[in-house]
Amino acid sequence: MVKVPVAGRVKTRLGCEIGMTDAAWWFRHQTRSLIRRLRDPRWRIVLSVAPDVAGLESRFWPRDLPRMPQERGDIGVRMARALSGVPGPAVLIGADLPEVTRDHIWAAFRALGEAPSVVGPAADGGFWLIGLRHTRPVPRLFAGVRWSHPETLADALPTLPQPVAFVETLCDVDTAADLRAVTRPG
Repeated sequence: MVKVPVAGRVKTRLGCEIGMTDAAWWFRHQTRSLIRRLRDPRWRIVLSVAPDVAGLESRFWPRDLPRMPQERGDIGVRMARALSGVPGPAVLIGADLPEVTRDHIWAAFRALGEAPSVVGPAADGGFWLIGLRHTRPVPRLFAGVRWSHPETLADALPTLPQPVAFVETLCDVDTAADLRAVTRPG
């Protein structure tokens, strides 16, 4: 899931701390790096973009990657729509993950061979990855989840097809402290 990297429209929590222009600049470069790192013949990358029209038409994204609009709704509605919009198995991530590698994504797909859903926990109590073996609509997927909350993952788990497999915990970047943590040498 990606947003067009426009100052004041992307990474606004980070932008409140480091400046909206710097946050958008970081996201722009992070997204480009992420797409380069994750290209792999074992899967197909599809960009779920926002805002819909600008995101679908943006020259920022590589031309060879298919795009689908996120459309309206809270993040849970948009994620459920993105997961059901592609044939399964499918994994969904955000673009604010400097540490994610092809090995992390491959581990998630392998986990879907054993379990109907997979989660990559985030250090802040949320999750950086969600995946489903079968991407048909899941009733009540993400219903009642408190987003951007320390209990986001705990809220989401009961809405997923059970049992849930887990992959490595990673840090996403929402704040300046997160950014420092993932850019710290060693």
